[in-house]
Amino acid sequence: MFRTALRNVLAHKARLLMTVLAVMLGVAFVSGTLVFTSTLSDAFRNSSQKSFENVDVTLHAPSGDASSDAAGTSPHLDRPLLDTVAKVPGAATTIGLVDGYTGIADKHDKLIGSGFSTRGSNYFPGKDGKDSRYPLRDGTAPTRAEQFALDARTADRAGYRVGDTVRISVDGPVREQKLTGIFTTDDAKVAAGGTLALFDTKSAQKLFHQPGFSEIQVTAASGTSQTALRQAIGKALPPGSAESMTGKQLADGQAKMVEQQMEGMKTGLLVFAGISLFVGLFLIANTFTMLVAQRTRELALLRAVGASRRQVTRSVLIEAFVVGAIAGVTGLLAGIGIGAGLRALMSTTAEAVPDGPLVVSPTAVLTALGVGIVITVLAAWLPGRRAAKIPPVAAMNSVHAVPTTKSLVVRNTLGALFAGAGTAAVLVATGMKDGKAVMAVGAVLLVIGVFILTPLLSRPLIALASPVLRLFGTAGTLARQNAVRNPRRTAATASALMVGLTLITGMTVIAGSVQKGIDKLASESLKADYVIAMDSHLPLSPEVAKTVKDTDGVVASSPMREDAARTDRGTEQLTGVDGRSFGTLTQLPFTDGSLGSLRGNQVVVDQDTAEYNGWRTGSSVPVTFLDGKKTTLTVAGVYQGNDMFRGIILDNATLAPHQKSATDTQVLVKMDGGATDAHKDALAKALGNSPAITVADKQDISAGIAKMFNLMLNMLYGLLAMAVIVAVLGVVNTLAMSVFERSQEIGMLRAIGLDRRGIKRMVRLESLVISLFGGVLGVSLGVFFGWAAGELLAKVLPSYELVLPWGRLALFLTLAAAVGVLAALWPAHRAARMNMLAAIKAE
Repeated sequence: MFRTALRNVLAHKARLLMTVLAVMLGVAFVSGTLVFTSTLSDAFRNSSQKSFENVDVTLHAPSGDASSDAAGTSPHLDRPLLDTVAKVPGAATTIGLVDGYTGIADKHDKLIGSGFSTRGSNYFPGKDGKDSRYPLRDGTAPTRAEQFALDARTADRAGYRVGDTVRISVDGPVREQKLTGIFTTDDAKVAAGGTLALFDTKSAQKLFHQPGFSEIQVTAASGTSQTALRQAIGKALPPGSAESMTGKQLADGQAKMVEQQMEGMKTGLLVFAGISLFVGLFLIANTFTMLVAQRTRELALLRAVGASRRQVTRSVLIEAFVVGAIAGVTGLLAGIGIGAGLRALMSTTAEAVPDGPLVVSPTAVLTALGVGIVITVLAAWLPGRRAAKIPPVAAMNSVHAVPTTKSLVVRNTLGALFAGAGTAAVLVATGMKDGKAVMAVGAVLLVIGVFILTPLLSRPLIALASPVLRLFGTAGTLARQNAVRNPRRTAATASALMVGLTLITGMTVIAGSVQKGIDKLASESLKADYVIAMDSHLPLSPEVAKTVKDTDGVVASSPMREDAARTDRGTEQLTGVDGRSFGTLTQLPFTDGSLGSLRGNQVVVDQDTAEYNGWRTGSSVPVTFLDGKKTTLTVAGVYQGNDMFRGIILDNATLAPHQKSATDTQVLVKMDGGATDAHKDALAKALGNSPAITVADKQDISAGIAKMFNLMLNMLYGLLAMAVIVAVLGVVNTLAMSVFERSQEIGMLRAIGLDRRGIKRMVRLESLVISLFGGVLGVSLGVFFGWAAGELLAKVLPSYELVLPWGRLALFLTLAAAVGVLAALWPAHRAARMNMLAAIKAE
C-alpha cells in the first residue's frame, strides 16, 4: 500500500503541483513571518544589549517621587546623589543622564526621523574629558548653550558637517544651534531611524526642564561584579532615594520589551497566514476528492483483492503526508526568502534596521514542516474516508455514492443552527456596551454556518444568473447546469473566495465609516480653523500660544492643557482652556446647561463623567489638585464627550496656579477669513517654521487619519492577496475536476457540433459563475460584519456613521469575476483540446 501511495503521488504531477503550491504559500507565509520577526528581534536585542555593554548598574528615581510635578515631568535624581554614587568603592565611572524630545530639521526645514525616536541627551565627560558612550567621529563635544553634537547617521542623512548651524526644537520654538561634533553610537533607537542630539549637561537640564538627572549609569571597576556594585550602592544611599538595576537586568528588560513589541506584528502576520492556510484547506480537499474520484475503480480493485477500508484510507493519507512534506520544505525555503525580502524592504523604507544575520530558528523549521504536513493530512482525511466507504462492486461499476436525503437534511439543519446562532450572537452583541467577545464568537459561528449551507445556497443564487447566461446560448445553459452539478464541490471552491472577500469587505466598510465619523467629529466639534500641536504629540511650550495669539489675522485662540484632580470617587481628567474664547473655537453638544463663560470655578463636564459621579448642572464638586490644594468647582453644563474633548473643562487661569510648570497639548486657532493657505503659511512663519510643530486644518486632520486607515487597508489587501491566490488555484482545480468527470460529455458535445470556442466559453462561464457566487457571499457577509462592528464603535465614537463604499464593493465583485476568468484559462484550453473520439471512449 505504501508503494501504491507513492506511485499515485507521481502519477498526477500537475494537480499535485497545484496542491503543493497552495500549501507552500501558506507555509511560506508562516515561516517567513517567524524568520522576519526573529531576525528583527535578534537585531534590536543585540543592538540594545551592545549599547549597555559598559553599563553595570543604573539608578532612577523611585516611582511616585515627589519631584514629579503636576505637569507630568519625570522624577529626577540630584547632583549630590550622583556624587555619592561616584565615591562608592568599586564604581569606576559614573554618568548622570538627562534626556527628552529633540526634533532636528533638515536643510529644507523638515523633521528628520518623523515617526521614530527623535531624542536629545547630555554629553557627560569623564576625567579624560570624553564620554565613553559617544565616541566623537568629527569635531568636539558641546560646552555652551548654543552648541550641540549629532549622531553620525543623522548627520550623514541630512548632509550636516561640523560648523553648520542647525535648526532644532525641543518643545515647539525653534533654536539655532552650532554643530560642534559628530559622534557614533550603538543606540538601538538611532539604528532604527531615530535621531540623537547631545548638549552639555547644564543646557540639557534647562532645555528638558530637569533640575537633576533622569538616570545614573555606573560602570564597575575591574574585579567588581554587577551584583556586588549594586549592593554597595544600595548601602551608600539613603533608603528609598533611588531604585537600582544591574546592566544585565536592564539588557534583559530591553530584550523582553523588544520581544513584546515584535509579538503584535508576529500575531498579525500569523493571523493572515492562518487565513491563507484555511482557504488552502478547501483546495487540498478538492484536489484529493478529484484524485480519489479518478481512482475509484483502482481503489475498488484493491478492496476486492483484500485491502481493508483502513488501508485504503491510509494510502490516501500517505499521499497527503508526502505532499505536505514537500510543501513544508519548499514553503520553508520560500519563507526564508520572504523573511530576507521583508527585512531588506524595511531597511530601505524605514531608514535603518540594526545590522544582524538572518535568523532561522528551530521553531520556524519545525512549524513549517508541521503545518505543511498536518494541514495536508487533515484536508485529505475526509476524501480518503469517503473512498474507503464505497462498496467495491459499486465502485467498479462506476456507481458513485450520491449524498443521501438524510445526510443533506442533517447538513442543512446543522448549517441553519450555526448560522442562526451566529446571527443572533452578532445582533445581541451590537446592543451590548462591550460586546467584542460575543461578536467575535458570533462571527465565527455565522461563517461556519454559511459554509455548511453553501451547497444549499448555490442552486438558487446561481439560478439568478440564468437570464444572463442564456444570452450566451448553449454554452451558457451548459455552464449553469455544470456549476450546480456537484454543489458540495462548487461550495468548497466558492467558500475559499468568500472568506477572503468577507474580511476585505468588512475592513473596508469599517475604515470608511470611521473616517466619516472622524470627519464629522472634526466639523461638528470644532469651529477653530487650525489645531497646532507637536509632531511628537508631546507637550508644547506656552510660548507657542503667546506667539499665535499675537499673529496677524488671529481672531481667537486657546491653549489646551491636561492635568488631573482627585474627587470623592477617584481621579478625574482636567482640561484647561481659555475660558473667554473657548466657545468661539468649539461647538460642543450640551445635554444639560450650557458652556456659557468659563470663569473662576465654573466648569463643564462630559456626560459619562457626570453620570458616573452623579453630577448635574449646578452641582458643587470638591476637588484636590495635584499640588495638594483644595477648592470647590461648580458644574455649569454637561456635554457629550468625544475623542477630542472629554473630562472636566475649566479656565486655564483657575488651573495654572496649581501647576509647577505649565505646558500645552495643543492650541486651537480661528483666523479672520477662515482657513486659507496664506493663513497657514503665516502661522508656520510666525512659529519659525519649526520642524517639530504641525499646523493642521480640518482637512489635514482628516487626511492624516485617512492616511493611517489607507495604510492599514493596503497592508490588509496585500496580506489577503495570498488567500486570493490560493482561491484561484482552488477554482482551477475544481474546473479541472469538472472537465475530467465530463470527458465523455465534452467529447459528445464536440461530436454533435459544439466547436472548440463553445467548449472554452462553457468552461469560462462556469468558472465565472462559481467565482461570482463566492464573491456575492463574501461581500454580503463583509457588509453585515462591517455594520455590526460599527454599532459597537458608535458607542465610543458618537459621530460614527455607516458608509457603504459602493465603488469598492463593485471592485471586489469585479475582482471575483477576474479570478474566475483567470482560473478558467488552463482548464478551458485543456477541454477544447480534448480528442473527441478518445473522450467518448473514456471511462
